[in-house]
Amino acid sequence: MTPDMWIRSRNAFDALVARELFEAAQAIIASRAFRLSDEEMLASLKGLYHEKGLLSGIVIDECDGLASSSAYASRFGSLLRAYSLVGYTPDRDYRYLAINRRLRELHPSVLEGVLTNLSEAGCSTSADAESDQIIVNEEFTLSVVIARCFETPAGLLRWKLRFDTSSSPDITVVVRMDRTNTAPFDFYMFPRMEALAEKVRLAEDNNLRLDAYRFDTRDLLYAIAAPVPLPEVA
Repeated sequence: MTPDMWIRSRNAFDALVARELFEAAQAIIASRAFRLSDEEMLASLKGLYHEKGLLSGIVIDECDGLASSSAYASRFGSLLRAYSLVGYTPDRDYRYLAINRRLRELHPSVLEGVLTNLSEAGCSTSADAESDQIIVNEEFTLSVVIARCFETPAGLLRWKLRFDTSSSPDITVVVRMDRTNTAPFDFYMFPRMEALAEKVRLAEDNNLRLDAYRFDTRDLLYAIAAPVPLPEVA
């Protein structure tokens, strides 16, 4: 959808910064990348890299006459990609930042898929804005967690789960991503009665206490959530 089709509501929320300050900052960012081609931006970035011996958002932003770090991230998709295009590799592996961002962007569509399937199973759903949980049939709460996959130096796959134990839902659906973090590997459905720590580390195969809740699909969730009509009392 193009910006001219957006529906706007001015001052719908209290601003975190004054509008004048925000607009001034946006003007500075725009002016620093105004009419610069990709080649010109990369040439400047490469010159800065050769001068400083390293690159970072702060190093870029402190250089007069260079486009801002946010302009580089916007133009090339991320700062890491801009770095790679000029031959710079950070000491740390920051690829996980891009993966985490992609998974955060994926979460709403995964949640929407769960809601659609619950609706098709005849369930009613509503959202709890405070806890970011789904209330199903006014009977139980549901939360969806996406677990990023990472590979050990030995080539083994691992997943680290984080649970909000302060407001634990009745069922937590964990989507374990595959090796490339682009598609689901499998699913876990943990009930609240299964006391889990705030952090859980999963391998490809785990003990029965954990893998008893592992499934290849989410079909069981929709089967147990589907309302069952009771016969009318005569």
